[in-house]
Amino acid sequence: MDVLFNSINVRDLLSSHDLDESSPLSAPDLRLLIDRLQFQSLQIKSKVQAYLLSHHADFSDLFSRCSESASRSEQISDSVSSLLALISDHPVDAEIRDTVSEIEKTMKELKVKRELLGLVKVIVQLSERLKSVQEDLKNGRLLSAAEAVRDLKKVVGTVSEEREPVVYGLLREEWAECFEEIQGILVKFMENAVRFEREPNKLRVKLRLSVDGGTHGVELHTIMEAMDMVGILDYGLAKVADLMIKHVITPAVDCGSPISFTEETNQDSGQKTEMILKIVSCDPKLEKDDVDIIYSKIIMVIKFCYKSICFQNGSWMRCFGRLTWPRIAEIIILNYLSKVVPDDASKLADFQKIIKCTSEFETALKEMMFISASDNKDERLSIFAQNVEVHFASRKKTEILAKARNFLLQCDFSVPQEYMRTSPKLKYSGIAEHSSDYVVDLLFLSERCVVSEAASQLMALVHQTLQDVCLSSVKVALEFYHAARDAILLYEAVVPVKVNFSIRAYLERQLDGINQAAVLIHNDCLYLSQEILGLAFEYRSEFPSAIREHAVFLDMAPRFHLMAGEVLQRQIQLVIFNLKKAIDGADGFQNTHQMQQYESAKFSIDQVVFILEKVHIIWEPVLLPSTYKRSMSMVLESVFSRMTKDILLLDDLAAEETLQLQRLIHLMLESLSSLLESLIVADQKGTSQEGFTHPLDDLIPSLNQIRKLADLLDMPLKSITTAWESGELVRCGFTPSEMEDFIKAIFADSPLRKECLWRIESANF
Repeated sequence: MDVLFNSINVRDLLSSHDLDESSPLSAPDLRLLIDRLQFQSLQIKSKVQAYLLSHHADFSDLFSRCSESASRSEQISDSVSSLLALISDHPVDAEIRDTVSEIEKTMKELKVKRELLGLVKVIVQLSERLKSVQEDLKNGRLLSAAEAVRDLKKVVGTVSEEREPVVYGLLREEWAECFEEIQGILVKFMENAVRFEREPNKLRVKLRLSVDGGTHGVELHTIMEAMDMVGILDYGLAKVADLMIKHVITPAVDCGSPISFTEETNQDSGQKTEMILKIVSCDPKLEKDDVDIIYSKIIMVIKFCYKSICFQNGSWMRCFGRLTWPRIAEIIILNYLSKVVPDDASKLADFQKIIKCTSEFETALKEMMFISASDNKDERLSIFAQNVEVHFASRKKTEILAKARNFLLQCDFSVPQEYMRTSPKLKYSGIAEHSSDYVVDLLFLSERCVVSEAASQLMALVHQTLQDVCLSSVKVALEFYHAARDAILLYEAVVPVKVNFSIRAYLERQLDGINQAAVLIHNDCLYLSQEILGLAFEYRSEFPSAIREHAVFLDMAPRFHLMAGEVLQRQIQLVIFNLKKAIDGADGFQNTHQMQQYESAKFSIDQVVFILEKVHIIWEPVLLPSTYKRSMSMVLESVFSRMTKDILLLDDLAAEETLQLQRLIHLMLESLSSLLESLIVADQKGTSQEGFTHPLDDLIPSLNQIRKLADLLDMPLKSITTAWESGELVRCGFTPSEMEDFIKAIFADSPLRKECLWRIESANF
C-alpha cells in the first residue's frame, strides 16, 4: 500500500529528462505520458485488490464488530426511553426531595430552640447572680459581692457588640448599676476608715467598720481585698492619698514648721480597732533642718500606711505608691532639695551627704514596695540629687540671664554729660579716653568708642561666666557656656523693643528718630561683634576638652555687625529724608530776588543747618571717627548735590537773583564751618596710621561743586568758558548740558553767548 501514499513524478515517465520546464510537451511525449499513466493505474489497482484479498479475514471481523455495536446502541436507547417514560408517569424523586427539605427545616428549628433554651438558662442564671450581688451588699458580704461582680464582668463585658441580643444590653446595664453600687459602698467605707482630725491633729485609721450602724462589722482588710478584686483599688485609695499628701507629708517636709509623729493603737477585747498617727509640733530651736530628719519622718508615715492601710500587701502598697510618690518627690524637691543646692561650686562636695541619704531613703521605700525596685524612673530624688551640678549650673544660668536682662532694662542708653562736654580734639587725641568707663577698645579695629553702660556690664558678665567655664566640670561648664551665649543674644532680643517703647513719650519710634540712643546702640553692636570674635581665641584653649570642640561664638558676630549697620543706615536715611524735606521748602530756589522767596529759601537753609548741627552734636561724640566721617560725608553729599541740582535747573536768573543765590550758598557754608572742621579732625584721627589725610573735596565731592557754583554765579561769560576749556569745571563735576543750561539762564542771547556755547559743546575731555 506504500504506492498509494507516494507521489508520482510525471517527468520520470518521460523518456527524455533534459527537457526545459518552461517548454511545452510535444504530441508524442503526451501520448507516451498517457500510456504510461494508464499502465501505472492498472498496477495500483492490482496491488489494492491483492491487499484486500490477503486481509479478508481482518476486514470481515471489523465489519461484524461495527454491526454488533450498532445493535447494542439501539437496545440502550430503547431502555433509556422506557425509563424516562416510567419516571414521568410516577415523580418519586420530587417527593423524596420535599421530604428531605422538611426534615432539614425541622432539625434547624429544633437546634434554634435548644440554643434559645440554653440562652434563657444563662440569662436566668446571670440575673439571679446579679440579684445575689445586691443581697450580699445588703448583708455585708463584700467579698462575695466583689467576686460576683468580677466574674460577671467577664461574661457580660463592658462594651456592646453589633447584633447582640437586647437582653445582653439589659444585663450589662444591670451589672453597671451593681458595679457603681459596690464601688460607692467601698469608697464610702474607705472614707470612714481613714480620717484626718484637725483639732487633735491626728490621722485615724479604723480597722473595723460597722455596716449601717449594726452590730456586725467589716474589716478594713476585707474592704481593701474587695476593692482589689473589683479593680477599683486606685480609685478607692485616691482620696486617702490626697489626704496623706495634704495633711501629713507636706507638713513633714516644711522646714518652717517642724513636726514629729507618734503612733497609738486602740484595742477592744484584745483586738486592734484603730491605728492613730499623731502629729506633734516641735520647738524650732530643737529641730535641725537636716535631710536625715525629713527622710525619717516620711519613712515613718509610709511605714504607718504600709502596716495599717495596706496590711503589708506588696501589690496594695505599690498601688498606693503610684498614687502618692510622684507628688511626694515633687514636694521634697521643691521644698527642700532645690533649696539646698549650693550657690558656690566649691560647696558641691558637701552635697554628697544629701546624695547618700537620698539613696538610702529610696532603698527603704523599695523594701516596703512603695516604689518599684526595677524601674529607675521611680528614683526621682536620687536622679535630682546626683544631677546637683546641673541644678547648680541651671540656677547660676538663670541668675546670669536675670542679671543680663536687668542690665539691659535699667540702661537708658545715654552718654554721660562729662563725656559729651569733652572737646572732639581731646577725644580723638586720646587724652579723654580714661575719663569715662564707657570708652572701650575694639579688638580688631585698633580704635576706641563709647558704648552704653548695658553693653559694658553685659560683656563683663560674659567674660566672668566664661572664666567660670574654664574652672568648672563638664556639666557645669556646658550650662555656663550656653548662659554666656544666651546673655549676649538677650541684647538682640531686648534692646530694640525696650528702646522703642521707652522713648515713645516724645518720639513715635526710637530707632526711627534722630537721637543719640540709636547711634549708641550701633556702637554697642559693633563692640559686641568685635568682642564675640575674640572670645574663642581668649578662652577656647582653657575650656574642658569635652566641650572645646562644640563651643562656638563666631556665628553670633555677623548678626550684631549687621544690626549695627542697619541701625546706622536707618539713621542716615532718616537724616537725609529730613534734609530733603527742609530743602523742598525753598521751592527750588526760584525768584530769590523777591524778598518773600528769599526769606523762604533762607529759612530752608537755616533748617538744613539746624538739622546738620543737631546730627553733628549727636553723632560726633559717640561714633568712631571713621564711622562719623563716612556717615556725615554721605549726609553732606546729599545736601550739597541736591542744592546744586536745584540751582542748575533754574531756567531764568536775574542779576540780583544770582547774587542772592551766591549769598545763600556762602551763608550755608559759613554756618557749617565747624561741622566741616570736625570732619577734618575725624579724618586726621582715622587716617593717622596710614600717615596721610583726605581733603574735604575727596570726602564730599559735591562740596567743591557747590563752592564753584557760588563763584560761577557772578563770573563773566568768558571766564566761565575759559574755566570750562581748562577742565576746571569738569573736575568739579559739571557736565556740558548743565553748563549750557546755566549760561542760557543767566546771560541773554548774543553772539558771544552763542560762541561760548559752541566752544563748550566742542570741547573734548
